[in-house]
Amino acid sequence: MDIKEYFSRISYQGSYDKADLATLTDIFQHHIRAVPFENLSIHCGESIELDLEATYNKIVRKKRGGWCMENNHLLSWVLKTLGYDVTFLGSKVYVPEYDAYADEIDHLLLKVVLDNKSYIVDGGFGMVYQLWQPLELISGRDQLQTPGIFRFLEESGIWYLEKVKRKQWVLNKSVSTSHNVEEEVCRRVYLFTLQPRDIEEFRASNTQLQTAPDSLFVTKSMCSLQTTDGVWALVGWKLTEIKYNYKDNMDLVEIRILADEEMEKTLKEKFNITLDKKFVPINTSRLSLF
Repeated sequence: MDIKEYFSRISYQGSYDKADLATLTDIFQHHIRAVPFENLSIHCGESIELDLEATYNKIVRKKRGGWCMENNHLLSWVLKTLGYDVTFLGSKVYVPEYDAYADEIDHLLLKVVLDNKSYIVDGGFGMVYQLWQPLELISGRDQLQTPGIFRFLEESGIWYLEKVKRKQWVLNKSVSTSHNVEEEVCRRVYLFTLQPRDIEEFRASNTQLQTAPDSLFVTKSMCSLQTTDGVWALVGWKLTEIKYNYKDNMDLVEIRILADEEMEKTLKEKFNITLDKKFVPINTSRLSLF
């Protein structure tokens, strides 16, 4: 594994001689705009390995994306290589349809300590809840980023991440079924503690999420990539483009339903992904990713 090869993959040409917040933010933003959040392996007959070298080969050499246990695992190696103080944390993702958090940890994120301040670095959530910058780990403070306002709340050692959402201007509402969220102002994202984790603690979750019949990742094929002003997302056959804060504190949303024959071209043009095996889209879950 070679850090310069990784930098080439994310088109990063900046300096990396200082392990500071500016460098961390710059590398992080290049990563989320080059490496998609995706679970396509599950839907083309491949398994997702919890192995750093396999993840490196998949993301860096094959120019694929990955989910949290791939993106953040790789990012941890990058940041540690550059001299950052990095710790794995485990979180439980909030499922709005059940108004509950997961029973077990099902999401890997990173804590980075810089100048006696702690930051959450999470390059593996995707969609509209993807952070664009490291978030300072401080309770009760609104932290404005381009995707919206993120906020941590701490209670008895448990940290909660939530995002304040903008209203959405949907251009073609006739094809939208998951954007009827006008009444929802704030969305809980996940909860976590500051207990350091080992990557082996995520092995059971890594297997369960790609094999359990009711897993969101089994019932939905998904691929999202952050852009300079928003995000592209392909869920099943639905391609969504969101431009953040398009006007009047409102996000612009445009949706198109793809035909099967458009999938390969769309993955290449919008996400820079070329798959080795046949991809079978699916979207049998009613759970909303927006």
